[in-house]
Amino acid sequence: MILVSACLCGVNCKYNGENNLDERVLKLLQEGKAIPVCPEQLGGQETPRLAHEIVDGDGELVLKGEAKILSPDGKEDVTKEFVKGATETLNIAKNIGAQYAILKARSPSCGFGKIYDGTFSSNKIDGNGVTAELLHKNGIKIFTEENLEEFLNIVDI
Repeated sequence: MILVSACLCGVNCKYNGENNLDERVLKLLQEGKAIPVCPEQLGGQETPRLAHEIVDGDGELVLKGEAKILSPDGKEDVTKEFVKGATETLNIAKNIGAQYAILKARSPSCGFGKIYDGTFSSNKIDGNGVTAELLHKNGIKIFTEENLEEFLNIVDI
């Protein structure tokens, strides 16, 4: 079973109440090969919600307590919610025996390899979102919609 970001399956759980539908990911769900999750919602956040970015670091530093996840004005700190959502997502991954996850690129939860830099200016830095980092540290191979073809070519599902 593959863990996938629910927004990629067309679920309107994105911060602005919309989705990031990717027909290839939806097909995996329809074929019974994937389980959708939204770490932000699993962490207790509502939809829609303010956009958030990791400030002063990446998912690894958030998990160590050395970076925070804030709203654009810096007043709303949702670090605890993001960590809770990542933990719940890992629990689901373990319960379904997931070896792979297909997550939303650049997200402060799900981004893998590149995330937004915390300035809310669309600049990107090397790093992972909180959920992607936790899953990766627990041996789950992470892909995003941006390298999904690679996944589909190397994994026999």
